[in-house]
Amino acid sequence: MNKPQSTELLFELSEAGRRCHRLPPCDVPASASLSELIPDDHLADEPPPLPEVGEIDLVRHFVNLSTRNMSIDTNFYPLGSCTMKYNPKRHERLAALPGIANLHPLQPDESTQGMLRLLHSMQLTLAEIAGLDAVSLQPAAGAHGELTSLLVAAAYFKDRGEQRTRVLIPDSAHGTNPASAALAGFDAVTIKSDRRGRVDMGDLRAKLDERTAVFMITNPNTLGLFDEQIATITELLHAKGALVYLDGANMNAILGITRPGDFGIDMMHYNVHKTFTGPHGAGGPGSGPIAVRKPLAAYLPAPVVVEENGTFRLDYDRPKSIGRVRSFFGNVGILVRGYCYIRTLGPRGLREVSEIAVLNANYLLARVKGGYEVPHGDRCMHEFVASARTLRRERKISAMDVAKRLLDFGYHAPTVYFPLVVPEALMIEPTETESKETLDAFADILLRIREEDAEFLHNAPHTLEISRPDEVKAAKEPILRGNPYPKVA
Repeated sequence: MNKPQSTELLFELSEAGRRCHRLPPCDVPASASLSELIPDDHLADEPPPLPEVGEIDLVRHFVNLSTRNMSIDTNFYPLGSCTMKYNPKRHERLAALPGIANLHPLQPDESTQGMLRLLHSMQLTLAEIAGLDAVSLQPAAGAHGELTSLLVAAAYFKDRGEQRTRVLIPDSAHGTNPASAALAGFDAVTIKSDRRGRVDMGDLRAKLDERTAVFMITNPNTLGLFDEQIATITELLHAKGALVYLDGANMNAILGITRPGDFGIDMMHYNVHKTFTGPHGAGGPGSGPIAVRKPLAAYLPAPVVVEENGTFRLDYDRPKSIGRVRSFFGNVGILVRGYCYIRTLGPRGLREVSEIAVLNANYLLARVKGGYEVPHGDRCMHEFVASARTLRRERKISAMDVAKRLLDFGYHAPTVYFPLVVPEALMIEPTETESKETLDAFADILLRIREEDAEFLHNAPHTLEISRPDEVKAAKEPILRGNPYPKVA
């Protein structure tokens, strides 16, 4: 791999007087001086100290930085539970159309009818896919959707005069689930998994009581298994007056095959950036709409898009609403991309997405299970969790060693050490957009790595600029300035 020509910050490249572009003098007479338009106490004494660089230096700086990124456009990205599938560029072009990209969120409703119609259609579509009744598009990502749903649940029970303080969460759940429960004011209670990797029904029955507000479940779960007990689980919760929430991170496995509302779910979130192919990575942007049953609809964040006689508007008049959870209307650009994806594929196409995702995951599982343990069976849904625990025990090779070595071959590592119920976990999700050739090449490399020398693997990766840093020290003492690669004399 070639090193970038410069690892300096733009501020360190700055030279006074250099410009990328010079604006001509203003040819419009000023009607007032700056001090008349803006109070003096809001004006800086000096211009901000922005870097001054030439265009070619600016371009090279960012292009070189971009070559150091790993992305779905450049590498196979089997990051378990993240659904890192290809983002169609057609949707990028559509989202960039001037009539969409140039809208301002403060425009009056009558001037944004096209966008409001699109968002209204997206609400209806997501409700149909979920088998639920009402949708809020506001939440900005999956964990934000979890939190919003739990705030809706809290408002619902408060309105009913019920004191419910607990949220039950399986031990294989995403770590954001208990965090969201705590932020929403609930106590998080862990429910154990059974030997098959599903919910331990005995533990659930023992901990389920009138204090329970919500049971949060990911189904398929983080082991890549569909919990066929789900109808019984929802019946038990509803008998106690509690709600059931679905973490929608793994919806890519069940689109068009089953609907959460049909197996008893009361509320859920989607990850539009996962399931419906918005650009995914670098922390966003994301979109985490929630869908709920009719009794919960009044508590959804305001506004929602409503239609009246063919005209669309943002409805703020929702007295029981939990209020706004995101500025304006959420990450609309990602919603547009997701809408384009859904409309492009249609019902049959969405079902095929899940069918192929499940097929790809099972094919890859079959290829690697001879070299790595797969603790929870020979079949999976859209992802599976392998384990390097035998390698760790017999040859001192860890899941982290395998993950780091994969980087040498141009593959992003799978999720490691999660879920916590599997020792030395390697959580692999190939998605439906990868070819058989890619899956075979990845499987071949995984099997090759397990045969390599342990000491060699401990020092992987070997082809990147940085190999195996002390992660604790790196977190405490990050290199934020200057060139970490000294020049060779």
